[in-house]
Amino acid sequence: MSKVGVLGAGTIGMSLAKMLSSAGHEVMVWSAIEEEIEECSKTRRHHNLPGMIIPDDIVFTKDISEVCRDKCVIMAAIPSIFIRGTMAKARDYIKDGQLIADVGKGIEMGTHFTMSQIIADELKKDGKHDSVRIVALSGPTHAEEIALDMPTTIVSACEDLSAAEEVQDIFMNSCMRVYTNADIIGVELCGALKNVIALACGIATGIGCGDNAKAALITRGIAEITRMGKKMGCMEQTFSGLAGIGDLIVTATSMHSRNNRCGILIGQGKSIDEAVKEVGQVVEGLNALPAAVELAKEYDVDMPIVMTLDKVVKGELDPVTAVETLMSRTKKAEVSKEAHDRFFEEKKIKR
Repeated sequence: MSKVGVLGAGTIGMSLAKMLSSAGHEVMVWSAIEEEIEECSKTRRHHNLPGMIIPDDIVFTKDISEVCRDKCVIMAAIPSIFIRGTMAKARDYIKDGQLIADVGKGIEMGTHFTMSQIIADELKKDGKHDSVRIVALSGPTHAEEIALDMPTTIVSACEDLSAAEEVQDIFMNSCMRVYTNADIIGVELCGALKNVIALACGIATGIGCGDNAKAALITRGIAEITRMGKKMGCMEQTFSGLAGIGDLIVTATSMHSRNNRCGILIGQGKSIDEAVKEVGQVVEGLNALPAAVELAKEYDVDMPIVMTLDKVVKGELDPVTAVETLMSRTKKAEVSKEAHDRFFEEKKIKR
């Protein structure tokens, strides 16, 4: 069995820590929030995961050096806005060649780095971490269900497939099925942008739109994400997989989803601050939205849902008008002319 250090005691960090401990791994958890460590250690409960009992074998620490030393894998379960600062604190205690599995989802403003790129950038600043191995873990993985040992699937992504397979071996068990993918940027792009689309789906629900509108937003949303991914050199198949459409479906439809719930509240008339406060946890879709807008402009990608949502969040457009704006866009084909021509050309060849 493996020694696992977990950075972050939020819902996804603790649910996966519990799963790993139950599978026989030696798990230690650290959090920057000392009260969180004290609560979990003393009560063996997490206030946002009421159905979960924390195994006695999980060790908690307030010392970031302790959670990083002598671990087979370090799991980073940190909100996107805090990942750089956390890795800066951990840098001195992480050995070169360390295997790091990141479960956070986001894109950094300005740099447009994904989570794995932020981790690599921060660790390599001292010139002593050129061989760290960073794997992205992403997919339809609500912590509330992982905590209850419900069947879940996830993707372990890294250009170094041997690293992805190591993480696959550690995380895979009777409750968690893990697939590998070499397209780490595509997987991370899906993880960040699906939160943005889920926020839009929530707003549509909040103003009274039905399942038809939600299905349209999910489908056209993954089309926008795929267009972006292809421009960035990612594999198209990634976006039709678990980390793409799979994660988008669960995030845009479940009440476990903070982004969906936040969107519903915004659609019902709450301000952004009021909605976030009521959700009570980080809403990553709001954090990723500005970077998504910048990426769309940088790569010249048509992303009408993302751009319209940005206007809603900025208060430049009310949600009802936003839906009307999207519905009244210039008519177009669902399939690009390039794909259409290629399809019929291949049919001619087969004849």
